Amino acid sequence: MSTGTRRVGVVDSHTGGEPTRVVISGGPELGPGPMASRLAVFRDCFDSFRSAVVNEPRGSGVMVGALLCEPVDPASAAGVIFFNNAGYLGMCGHGTMGLAITLAYLGRIAAGKHRVETPVGTVGVELSMTSHACGEVTIENVPSYRSARQVSVDIAGHGAVSGDVAWGGNWFFLAGNHGRNLTLADADGLTEFAWRIRQALARDGITGDSGQEIDHIELFGPPKRSDADSRNFVLCPGKAYDRSPCGTGTSAKIACLAADGKLAEGRIWRQEGIVGSVFEACYRRQGAHVVPSIKGSAFVNAEATLILDPRDPFEMGIRE
Repeated sequence: MSTGTRRVGVVDSHTGGEPTRVVISGGPELGPGPMASRLAVFRDCFDSFRSAVVNEPRGSGVMVGALLCEPVDPASAAGVIFFNNAGYLGMCGHGTMGLAITLAYLGRIAAGKHRVETPVGTVGVELSMTSHACGEVTIENVPSYRSARQVSVDIAGHGAVSGDVAWGGNWFFLAGNHGRNLTLADADGLTEFAWRIRQALARDGITGDSGQEIDHIELFGPPKRSDADSRNFVLCPGKAYDRSPCGTGTSAKIACLAADGKLAEGRIWRQEGIVGSVFEACYRRQGAHVVPSIKGSAFVNAEATLILDPRDPFEMGIRE
């Protein structure tokens, strides 16, 4: 092994089919500040490490990374910064479930309720006594809300598409009148269509609050499963679609349902993703916002050491 080679310990999991890679050792030192400040240090000083972990040849466009951090509050179980092939995520629902299962796998948490610090706030995590058998994790997300209702954008070759703008830990445009059949067989077509929506939003200057970019597109349609309320297709910032029903996207969805009076406080909403996995969601009110609880299943599927060799021209990943 050459001089200067770095070893990075990771645990891989999937939540409803969507992968999470948790960096448990060998990551950059980001200082002692809150997760939002550490994210800024990560982005500004160590972005090549992000690429090394999740981009090819070690990762893929689908992979979501999670840098495990010491929390600011010693009562919290962990701090975490989520990232993907395109950059950084404020929050990641499926990733938090994957993190919780990973921490349980490592013996760092047991069944019960825990807190995890993210760049957009502290979230709750609950592992049931049967989590090791069924992989179930419930997260209590950051307060979520709808920012704008039925915003219309014109899509080249399609016409107008209207949707809600909502915050669920990331910014979403949620559309139901798209006229597309949400099937896995049409994943490529759905990807291109959702990407055109995102481009149209940027073209028209449609953003989340304070000008924040809407970087997630969520298409809804009728469920395929008889036990689900809806099916979705979620396009993430790096142009990869979410294999899970998307935790922050489901949070944004129930915020919209609550705002329209279509989902009562405490009632369960079953959200089916594009590959057929399901998240169960409900909410409690907190002022003008809702606090979503999302339950899904996650499973550890690998433990590995990544080798970062300075002789390798793609040591830090293949970057676009």
